[in-house]
Amino acid sequence: MDRRAPAVIVTGASRGIGAAAARWLGKIGACVVLVSRSAERMEEVKSEVKRLGGAALSVTGDVADPEVSTRTIEETVRAFGRVDAVINNAGMVEPLAMVAVADPLEWRRCVEVNLMGPFFMARAALPELRRTQGRIVNVSSGAATHSILAASAYCAAKAGLNHFTRVLAEEEPSIVAVAVRPGVVDTAMQVVLREKGPESMPGDHAEYYVNLKRDGRLEPPHQPARSIVWLALHAPPSWSGAFLSFDDPPLLEEAVRELGEWSV
Repeated sequence: MDRRAPAVIVTGASRGIGAAAARWLGKIGACVVLVSRSAERMEEVKSEVKRLGGAALSVTGDVADPEVSTRTIEETVRAFGRVDAVINNAGMVEPLAMVAVADPLEWRRCVEVNLMGPFFMARAALPELRRTQGRIVNVSSGAATHSILAASAYCAAKAGLNHFTRVLAEEEPSIVAVAVRPGVVDTAMQVVLREKGPESMPGDHAEYYVNLKRDGRLEPPHQPARSIVWLALHAPPSWSGAFLSFDDPPLLEEAVRELGEWSV
């Protein structure tokens, strides 16, 4: 293992954007720490990272549990000697329910995963990230600024995540913290919106998500993952605190130049 290789933590790494980010990191020979509740799927991604040329460690656990973040940092330092970046990608869109009928416990669970999880991981990682002048990339959503009916918990959590990122950037000038909108991506979250939207949302809203898939308008996960990985490795201090879109031209151009096109 090359001790000079960057050590990057990726949460929600068993599928979707998280798994794609892990694969991009594997292709450049990074040390990748995968965090997920889905141990079996995560082990498959871990094997792919190694096949592509990276080193890999997996930590099974729920990001809503602060002990998982503490354990992740400890195991990362033990294995790789450093933490260079954290990609807070783990997320969930449920519950899908109008505010008037939303289950309070499910609503809280969504906020715990989407907002508290990144807080726990950032807090645990900060001592190591200060040493490496590292980076935190919080995977946000367009829902942070645009309403999705029946997804109030998700919208509120992502809006909170954006502002958390801004405050973190102000408090920690030795690191870079950014939030990123990954676009509308072909992941399990979109499956939930298609399958459960019709029973929770007005008809035209539910149909929108069905049409996204039908019309081929969903991004493959490796596209936003490339920009996210570039940010984790190279986001400049002048961007700290920003909410960026994965396809913003300055970001996308640099990500393509550095990482190239996807191939396995």
